[in-house]
Amino acid sequence: MTDETETLDALGLLCPLPVLKARKRLKSLPAGGLLRLLADDPAAIIDVPHFCSEAGHTLVSQNSADGHQIYLIRKSE
Repeated sequence: MTDETETLDALGLLCPLPVLKARKRLKSLPAGGLLRLLADDPAAIIDVPHFCSEAGHTLVSQNSADGHQIYLIRKSE
């Protein structure tokens, strides 16, 4: 596992783009890599946890700040 975190800014993008971009970025990360996803799409609150569950990734945390959500996703091994 790695403690290095990449950030993906998906602010302003609507469903399904935040999840699609997260999936693409996670492919380039090593197993155990961390991705911080910033999203303000209201559907992301449902879509991101569902995506993580279906793809086998770990949703480490889900927070809100300044009118958007911040998701921390650990890529599956």
